[in-house]
Amino acid sequence: MTITIKDPEGIAGMRIAGRLTAELLDYLAPFVKPGITTNELDRLAEAYTTQVLGAISAPLNYAPGGHDPYPKSICTSINHQVCHGIPNDKPLKKGDIINVDVTLIKDGWHGDSSRMYMVGEVSVAARRLCKLTYEAMWKGIMKVREGAYLGDIGHAIQSFSEGHGLSVVREYCGHGIGRNFHEDPQVLHYGKPGTLDQLKAGMTITIEPMLNVGRKDIKELGDGWTIVTKDHSLSAQWEHTVLVTPTGYEVLTLSAHSPAIPDFVQPAMPAVTLSVP
Repeated sequence: MTITIKDPEGIAGMRIAGRLTAELLDYLAPFVKPGITTNELDRLAEAYTTQVLGAISAPLNYAPGGHDPYPKSICTSINHQVCHGIPNDKPLKKGDIINVDVTLIKDGWHGDSSRMYMVGEVSVAARRLCKLTYEAMWKGIMKVREGAYLGDIGHAIQSFSEGHGLSVVREYCGHGIGRNFHEDPQVLHYGKPGTLDQLKAGMTITIEPMLNVGRKDIKELGDGWTIVTKDHSLSAQWEHTVLVTPTGYEVLTLSAHSPAIPDFVQPAMPAVTLSVP
């Protein structure tokens, strides 16, 4: 395993890429409403990325081993879709929940983030799932510090999620990120404290738990990309790109209009640098 440690120049590049990624999600938020198609969201995202942010959409034509090139600029996963949903011409409807996952490349550096959006009024169960998944992500982020272990992150997410009756998807995880879209290490969203790789200052990783209301089992659809829950239960995901610092962590994919950080995170905030250039 080769884990890259970013130098000050690399960290500065990752900060910019992360901020622009968050700004893209800010831009898309007002458009996520009943009647819009995910293809239209994709077109809006691609135009904003290239024409306003001066960046490149990393998912477009991304082709890891064994996959056909991904055909769109963003991933849009609705209701029981867990991840990697491909935008299409079906309109969103009131009551849907949708994860929009975006990754930008700016000056060679990658920013990666996703958010859940609620389309009109949604069910109590859907709202609860989105809220708890967001909080689970932050439970994992709070464990990030130099000298901690990847298992600490996974355990924090798993114990919180399962304690609220949700299941954790095992097959997909967070990852290192930098000059490459996906780098070492893998960041599992389950595990035991004090296990797996130790975190070092300068590492940049994504934390992106996928939680289901029902069972954790998933399957891939025939398009070769879209992952859904086997029992068709609702699924949710949130994602941030995080820098390991000597004193804690810095969330790189925050912006002026990012969702509010949970109250329970506040005691840790003095160890977090949120400023961007």
